Amino acid sequence: MLALAEVPVNTSSPSPAESRAQRPEMEWIPGGSFSMGSDRHYREEAPPRVETVEGFWIDRWPVTNVLFQRFVEETGYVTQAEIAPDPAQYPGADPALLVPASVVFVKPAARVDLRNHFNWWAYVPGADWRHPSGPASSIVGLDDHPVVHVGFDDASAYARWAGKALPTEAEWEFAARGGLDGADYAWGDKFEPEGKPMANT
Repeated sequence: MLALAEVPVNTSSPSPAESRAQRPEMEWIPGGSFSMGSDRHYREEAPPRVETVEGFWIDRWPVTNVLFQRFVEETGYVTQAEIAPDPAQYPGADPALLVPASVVFVKPAARVDLRNHFNWWAYVPGADWRHPSGPASSIVGLDDHPVVHVGFDDASAYARWAGKALPTEAEWEFAARGGLDGADYAWGDKFEPEGKPMANT
């Protein structure tokens, strides 16, 4: 999910009214220290460590298809998914796979082995931000949906065009925690509090 950040030259904390007036599409996140990472979930999140971030602005919503389309129309930018991979970087690869493509979530028809992510992700030639499920799909009617199939280089290029920056990993986690330092999830410690699903997982 692509959301942009902006660190102000003057780091004094604005009032909520000033925040809305200056950047109505962004939210001011006061700086602070927090415990980043976890030793109870994925290996790459460990070990937990104390991180400190300065105050920053962050987009209130993900970048939408209509905003990304405006960027592409103004700059002529071509995303990574729209470019065939360089065969020199993939020696021995099947040439039929070295085409513009991206990975698409495919809902399994039945329970699957969760240890094998290939059971629900498929490499789809022709999938890109304009064709989110493959070449026969489109973003018509999806103007306000988050743009997908955007790689790091694509996101960085968009951020430069927008006059902002990608949030650092620490900024993103600090904002996503919403002040719940040390909680397992953005809403607290229980995966489904009182049996209520809180995420599409």
